[in-house]
Amino acid sequence: MQKTKKTLIQVFVTIVSAVGLFFAFSAASNNQVNVQAASWQKVAESNLSKQDIAARRWISFHESTNRYHARNGVCYGKFQLSISYLHGDYSKKNQELTANRYVASRYGSWTNAKSFWQAHHWY
Repeated sequence: MQKTKKTLIQVFVTIVSAVGLFFAFSAASNNQVNVQAASWQKVAESNLSKQDIAARRWISFHESTNRYHARNGVCYGKFQLSISYLHGDYSKKNQELTANRYVASRYGSWTNAKSFWQAHHWY
């Protein structure tokens, strides 16, 4: 009986340790993905004013809650761009840089794009 109890405790400790390692690895992997996404965001924002950075982040939050894989009809990604603008490349890098080109050509600045969004609930 004592041996069975000891064996059960060892099995339990092993399982708990394995689960803990799994979650630690998952957290580390998620942090790496977040760092990569943040680095592309930083590159895309490098030439913007503080006001435009704030407007850009406001739009991405309101469009997709900052999710790169969000989809709504023919719109995709963090900025809910038409998939035709992305040309089949749904990477974080392409979404970040394509959003800048789209906003610059259509509105001139992210601040102007935000003002339009607030008036129309799309941009």
